Amino acid sequence: MNRAVKIIIPAAIAALAVCACGQKKPAMDPMMMAQANQIPKVETYTASFMDVPQEDTYSSTVQAYAVNNVVPQSGNRIAKVYVEVGDFVSKGQVLAEMDAVGLTQSALKLANDSTELARLRGLFQAGGISQSDFEAVELAYKVSKSSYDNLLENTVLRAPMGGVITARNYDSGDMYAMASPIYVVQQITPVKILVGISETDYTRVKKGDVVTITADAIPGRTFEGKVNRLYPTIDPATHTFTAEILVTNSDRVLRPGMYVRVTVTFGVNHSIVIPDSAVIKQQGSGQRSVYLLQPDNTVKSVVVTLGRHFEQDYEILDGLKEGDIVVTKGHSALRDGSQVTL
Repeated sequence: MNRAVKIIIPAAIAALAVCACGQKKPAMDPMMMAQANQIPKVETYTASFMDVPQEDTYSSTVQAYAVNNVVPQSGNRIAKVYVEVGDFVSKGQVLAEMDAVGLTQSALKLANDSTELARLRGLFQAGGISQSDFEAVELAYKVSKSSYDNLLENTVLRAPMGGVITARNYDSGDMYAMASPIYVVQQITPVKILVGISETDYTRVKKGDVVTITADAIPGRTFEGKVNRLYPTIDPATHTFTAEILVTNSDRVLRPGMYVRVTVTFGVNHSIVIPDSAVIKQQGSGQRSVYLLQPDNTVKSVVVTLGRHFEQDYEILDGLKEGDIVVTKGHSALRDGSQVTL
């Protein structure tokens, strides 16, 4: 009897142990538990006021200050050309001469009319001829002089301004057919740059404002220019107005056609500034926001209005105040109200 009881009791205990093991819940994976309990770690920045230059950079190309086509008044044979493309010329310098037959004939007539006028002036003063006869001779001289001056200007072609020769379309001995200019002269001291600026800045740009210019063709160098003229109309398609920038270009290093970037400064604002890494673009909208750290170490999403972007910072026009703490790193794991650790 006692032996039978001793055998049954261990068997019952074993059976109960098996049942208890079958009813035990599976343990949670340790990695899942760690992720569930982990608080996102973030980096922050304290918003503060700074002086923010209000400036924009515009792309444009260099233009000659003035362009002149050197041509005679009428077709004629070109006797001689004196300069080549790339030559710098001064105002009044002889560039080319046309056939001078007409000029020679005009000079002879002028000389004859001048002699006749001098002879009759003495007779007129002595009362030998009437005033009408003297005035007729005097008029003929004036007509001859005007004709000679015109022929001289169109036979000996001179540079109308100082500049560089950018085109020569004929050779000595060619017949000028009035199809294209003999020479093109461009004035490049100074040069001008036309910049399209947003109409919102129209009242902020003034004649005489100083701008800075860089050219891709001349790395490492900055040029200074001044606003010379503001065009009075706004382009209805682009909503921009044109500002003409003058650059002295005394060393002639800037050349027409060069690609340049013009930086225009409209003044300085004293504004809240935060790193651009703190700003989040709202998907599906043009809104920008930041995560603002709360006293209880939670975050709150706040919509902000951006101003200028410079270097690695943003100017904030609205939405933040000085001393606000914004999240600059760790946004991906955050939601409005998330608990965070620094």
